[in-house]
Amino acid sequence: MDSTEESSPTSESSNTIMDMDLHNTFAELMFHLLPSPYESQEINHLTLAYFVISSLDILNSLNRVEKDAIVDWVLSFQFHPGTKTDPNNGQFYGFHGSRTSQFPPDDNGVLLHNHSYLASTYCALAILKIVGYDLSNVDSELMLASMRNLQQPDGSFMAIHIGGETDLRFVYCAAAICFMLDNWSGMDKEKAKDYILNCQSYDGGFGLVPGAESHGGATYCAIASLRLMGFIEDNLLSSCASSLIDVPLLLDWIVQRQGMDGGFQGRTNKTADTCYAFWIGAVLKILGAEDFVDIKALHRFLLTCQYKYGGFSKFPGEFPDLYHSYYGFAAFSLLKESGLKSLCCELGITETAAKGL
Repeated sequence: MDSTEESSPTSESSNTIMDMDLHNTFAELMFHLLPSPYESQEINHLTLAYFVISSLDILNSLNRVEKDAIVDWVLSFQFHPGTKTDPNNGQFYGFHGSRTSQFPPDDNGVLLHNHSYLASTYCALAILKIVGYDLSNVDSELMLASMRNLQQPDGSFMAIHIGGETDLRFVYCAAAICFMLDNWSGMDKEKAKDYILNCQSYDGGFGLVPGAESHGGATYCAIASLRLMGFIEDNLLSSCASSLIDVPLLLDWIVQRQGMDGGFQGRTNKTADTCYAFWIGAVLKILGAEDFVDIKALHRFLLTCQYKYGGFSKFPGEFPDLYHSYYGFAAFSLLKESGLKSLCCELGITETAAKGL
């Protein structure tokens, strides 16, 4: 082997099969200790944990971790006001994303600084479902009542109670939270639906906000949210029912996202990227349109992004990262790779976790 081959993140053998043993080792290592480049993402600690723990679940390897310890750790991020609180005071009482966003209480034990974040709350509840925790034990009444404070007049959601963005990502988080808690009091579904429909672009895809460029991730958030809220049926293409969205136009946009290399791009004229194999693939799965994909070509592309020591990179020939590794595993689950658990596309967790099995 020459020096060029030695330094390459991939090798010939890593491009022929999905190496389950290496991926299990990679995910387990990430669970116990994240590499130093992730220090800058400490504020998203719960999200990183979601990628790792959901990866282990897809890989059928949750037995490698202590579930009770995970539950205790996740629940420690939930914000509990020290006194009786008015849920209509403009704040959101969910989960913090990390220790650095949790300020210590005052001398009386009262938490004065609330930085509960909508995406972190989704990740927290998803992790709890993955490890089999009964979400009826979560103090969700105040969480859901206060979540309505984040919904804007146009139906969108802010991520945090002050100074946050509003777009489809957080509409999805709100819908997934309500679905997992089996309680829709936390949002106005009709307003959210109208906002989503306003985000469908002229070319059929969905932008993050009305008028924005169509994007694979935004399109997933739109379709998954509508499915979770019950506004579109599963396997929509096999039904004769009319649809809120322009399905033919959407499908036309989606199928054009698969490139000559077999991978999916997130936007027009962009390079194919591992994560969009999930974002786009999940939309096709929800719509019942998987047959529109060149599965063999997509499979080959994903394997070119497989790292020789486990995990997946964003592009072929690069080093792996946690985000793209998780969505690589999720994409292979959608492709029904042997040994992987089936995925509940609209929730972003396995079917067994979604059903509480």
